[in-house]
Amino acid sequence: MPSANGAVPSTFSFESVQDVNVVEFCPFDKAAGIIAYGGENRVALGMCLFQEEAQDSHLPLLQFKHITDFHHGTRVLSIAWSPKTNIQHLPYSFQFCTAGEDRKLRYFTSDGKDSSTVTTLEGHLSYINDCVIEPVSGLNVASVSDDHTCRLWDLETGAEKTCIPLGSAGMSVKWNPVEPNKLMVAEKNGIIRFYDLVSQQPIMSLSTEQLPLISADWCKTNALKVGAVAKDDWLIWDMSKSSLPEVVEQAHLKGVSKFRWSHVHENLFATTGCPGNHINVYHMGHHKIPVSCQMRTGGGLSWHPFLPVCASAGGHKVHLWFLEV
Repeated sequence: MPSANGAVPSTFSFESVQDVNVVEFCPFDKAAGIIAYGGENRVALGMCLFQEEAQDSHLPLLQFKHITDFHHGTRVLSIAWSPKTNIQHLPYSFQFCTAGEDRKLRYFTSDGKDSSTVTTLEGHLSYINDCVIEPVSGLNVASVSDDHTCRLWDLETGAEKTCIPLGSAGMSVKWNPVEPNKLMVAEKNGIIRFYDLVSQQPIMSLSTEQLPLISADWCKTNALKVGAVAKDDWLIWDMSKSSLPEVVEQAHLKGVSKFRWSHVHENLFATTGCPGNHINVYHMGHHKIPVSCQMRTGGGLSWHPFLPVCASAGGHKVHLWFLEV
């Protein structure tokens, strides 16, 4: 139920030893429920098991278990999971990439216990705003930066493979498992381009009418849909109809931070923005906002791969909202 100020409190939450500014559920089948969360100098891994997944009404609604921490040495700005992550058999394999405030990418591999390695990828000349690992093979990672480039890296060697020049700062980069040979890059100047990775040439583009564009996402349940936040608004495109947004509405009063599609329903998405870390969840089919919650600090925004569960952070806590679809 909404609280007295109209905000919807989180369904669940769990504690972190540090302020959290990045939260990322693993989106892949073999590690559903694994969540990474990062702050000033470390990345933590945890496991969320929901009663609905276990199909046992005698279990708690959420069982959370902290797995391990990784020293990061600098503030974590972004986390991207590899499809090679697997908890279906022993030994477990956790593989993910981070973007740090020191302009470096780090690729972690771990069994969650004693064996861990980290590979550092260097080359960006300014802040890295987003990174994503290719969702089928897991062999490459793409990153975008304030240095006006999108770079592709070989995760086996740590070498830079490709550098794509951009017209402004790169804010978001996304792969879609349905079309792994295409890469979506969203720029601060309001242009979202799709690149053919074979020719490394842009094949189509979308445009906002608001600046600056801060975050964008490519819908996994409908690859023709793209969403973004720019200035104070959220925007939705249907690429089969137009290069201009189909719907534009106000998201937040004092600027925007993140846009993320749900993995289970094409009409369900979330945004974060200012003041503080303000999270809104929207359901286009119902024309309502099922969640609106204000936190003074924190950040990050992610969705569970199979359940309508949205995660974000406030201070030393990660909050989870379980939505009715």
